[in-house]
This record gives sequence, C-alpha cells and structure tokens, in this order.
Amino acid sequence: MAGIKGDNVTKEVAIGGQHIETPHETRPVLRREEFLLNMGPQHPSTHGVLRVVLDLEGERIVKATPDLGYLHRGVEKLAELETYNQIIPLTDRLDYVCSMTNNYAFVRSVEKLLELQIPERAEYIRTLVAEMMRISGHLFWLGTQALDIGAMTVFFFTFREREEILDMFEELCGARLTMTYYRIGGLDRDLTEGIIARLKKFIKEFPKKIKEYNTLIQNNRIWISRTRDVAVISGKDAVNFGLTGPSLRGSGVNYDIRKDEPYGVYDRLDWEVPLGQNGDTYDRYWIRILEMVQSARMIEQILDKLPSGPILADHPMVVLPKKDLVMSDMESLIHHFLVASKGFDAPKGEVYCGTEVPKGELGFYIYSTGGNRPYRLKIRPPSFIHMGAFDYMARGYMISDIITIFGTYDIVMGECDR
Repeated sequence: MAGIKGDNVTKEVAIGGQHIETPHETRPVLRREEFLLNMGPQHPSTHGVLRVVLDLEGERIVKATPDLGYLHRGVEKLAELETYNQIIPLTDRLDYVCSMTNNYAFVRSVEKLLELQIPERAEYIRTLVAEMMRISGHLFWLGTQALDIGAMTVFFFTFREREEILDMFEELCGARLTMTYYRIGGLDRDLTEGIIARLKKFIKEFPKKIKEYNTLIQNNRIWISRTRDVAVISGKDAVNFGLTGPSLRGSGVNYDIRKDEPYGVYDRLDWEVPLGQNGDTYDRYWIRILEMVQSARMIEQILDKLPSGPILADHPMVVLPKKDLVMSDMESLIHHFLVASKGFDAPKGEVYCGTEVPKGELGFYIYSTGGNRPYRLKIRPPSFIHMGAFDYMARGYMISDIITIFGTYDIVMGECDR
C-alpha cells in the first residue's frame, strides 16, 4: 500500500482486501500554536538586567518585546533632592562604561541654565577627555560584541588598549569607573606633563592597533555572516524611531551634535563624520571603527593646540575658590562654605541640552524654580530610545541573532532604566 506522497497525492485505502484510490485526499494539518520564550534577565548576554519576551515560529522571531526596569533606581527623582553639584556623581551611574561623558552632558545643561562661560583651556581638555572616553567606549563595545559572537581574541586586544586609557584616567582623576571629573564651570584637575606624554605615545601607536582588530574580523566569514544584512534599518525608519549616534549614522543619516550644534572646541578641529550605507550591524561596526580613527585625529590636534590658562570659571558664587585663597581670604572662605554646604541658586527657567556621547544623544532637561536644586530633571538616554526599535529590527531574524541585535546598539542598562 502506497502512503502519502505530497500535497495533492492520492491515497490508497485497503477495504475488503481491495485497494481503492481516493482522488481528493485532504492535506494533513499541522498543529500550530504560539510559542513564547523568555530570554533573560539571568542570561549572560543580556547582562543580567534585560528580559526579552520572544514570540517564535520555529526559531524565527515573530515579535520581540523588551521588559525593562530591572535596574531602575529612580535617578531622576533622586536628582530633584540634591544640589546641582551633588548630582554629578549620580550621572556617573547612568552609562558606567563611559561615565565622564555623562558628567559632561549634565554640567553643560547646568551651565546653559546659568549662562556660564568656561575658560578656553578647560574647553580643550573637556573635548580631549570626551574623545578619549569615546575610544574607550567603542573599544569596550567591539570587544564584548565580538565575544558575544564567539571571537575571544578581539576582546583581549581591545581591552589591552582600553586598560591603557583607564590608567591615564586614573592618573588624571584617581578613578577608573565612576570618575566625576567634570565640574560646573570647568574641571576637577588639570592635565599633567606625564599624562600628555603618555597620551601622545598612545595616539601614535593606536592606528596600528585598529589594523589588528580589522585583521581579525573585517573579512572574517563568521563575523560577516553574523553582522551583514542583520538588523537592517533604513535612514527614514531610524529617524522615526529616534535613533542617534552610530546606530543612526550607520543608516547613512548625517547627524552628529558635535557638528550640527558644536560645543567644546569641536568647531576648531579638522574631522569628519563617518556614515554607513546599508544600515545593518556590519555598518554600525564599521562606523565605530572610523569614529575611533577620527577621535585619535582630534586628540592629536588638541594636544598641539592646547592653550594655557585656568581650568575653572571665575564665578565665586558657583565655583569653589582655590585652596590658597580659602586659607588666606575671608570672603573666599565664606564662598567656599556656601557653595560646598548649600550649593548655588540657579535662575528660574527650563533648558534642554543634548550632548553627543559614544552611544548617541544624551540629553538633560532641567526645570528650575530658582532654588539650589532642580524642580524637575529628565534624562534622554540613547539606550532607552534605541530599545524602542528593538522589536522592529528583530522581526524575521533567528533566535541566535538576538544577541547581535542587542549588541548593535551598544546598550548599557544603567542609563536605559536609570
């Protein structure tokens, strides 16, 4: 007796010892039902604080719903209880991989509210440190993304250079993770000759290191198959979802706050904004590589042009006076006591200030009623905004692509949940 052969194949049925052919046999119906898979938060590649509910058809993703909030600490509400200077250490805990860029974004917002002028040397050093942090952040992303995909050697190589940068940060401000280096009105400490010499040596050798990373993965068959044509998003869709930073520029959209609304000394430097073409994970990897090249180029120019002068604004009601003045001048001693204990009163008003950080646009909105602390403070973190496009970019791909798609944003959940 012949069996079922295909879609419209007749079936022979034995009745009474005779074989009878049924001409219109119906197709067997497979059972179909919804299958939900919880990925995280206790999953190594979701960093222990992200849960994604996957709606699957086989191994293919039908829908991916992020469930956020596992690292929520109420930073925005907590900031409304602190003085402006006391909020700076809180910002370290947002994107703890690139803490100084958070400091920079916040102090810029307060300075915009105060209309405070920053000394030229401080602006140069701020820009220099921000670009060092960008290199450090992109190295961290490249190493961990490659590790998640299965390439361990890239991780060791990128962390070798990142350690060198962190050593310089430690020499600069005494910390490696939560650095609290920027101040409202300037900086905590000046660059030393030792750091400048060390940084020049690093920048000189860094292009060779980038070639090493690219030698390992640029044409690697596994890396290409896991990143090319994965999580594709067009420029129009990227804009509509509010993507910024490398996630936006990988789709070919030329938007970078450092160029479009220059701050620091970005408008005095010669540099370019790298753009992608296909909007896939591979393009976003390549954008970050080129951005590190541009950052090294900017640092080299800043070191050549670095002016002399103070690193703090001359505003005794906002900025702490120098130690020698505090010890010798009664008025400076009073100002020091007031700023350190009570803080300073900001004018009434509201400001929003966006800053280009390694992951995209980090913005602070401050509403002031005139006191020594913000009445309302809201944060626009790039990681939270990017998670809004996660479902759109994940649909149709395989379960194994989820890790790559999650990593393509360079997300840190500290600023996502805040």
